[in-house]
Amino acid sequence: MANFMSHVAVPIAIGAVAIVLLLGLVNMMMGGSGNTSQKLMRLRVLLQAIAIGVIMLTLWFMGK
Repeated sequence: MANFMSHVAVPIAIGAVAIVLLLGLVNMMMGGSGNTSQKLMRLRVLLQAIAIGVIMLTLWFMGK
């Protein structure tokens, strides 16, 4: 389980955060809607919390 988490789940979680961050930066640079920027920021914060949870679970499984 720890192997799956460290090789699949953690990179997916971190990648999702990076993609949303880049989408937010592109939206800001293109002068996009402020409403869209807020939605992307909220999504990024949610994904960061999920990524931290996945990383903590991975560390817990690796310690067992």
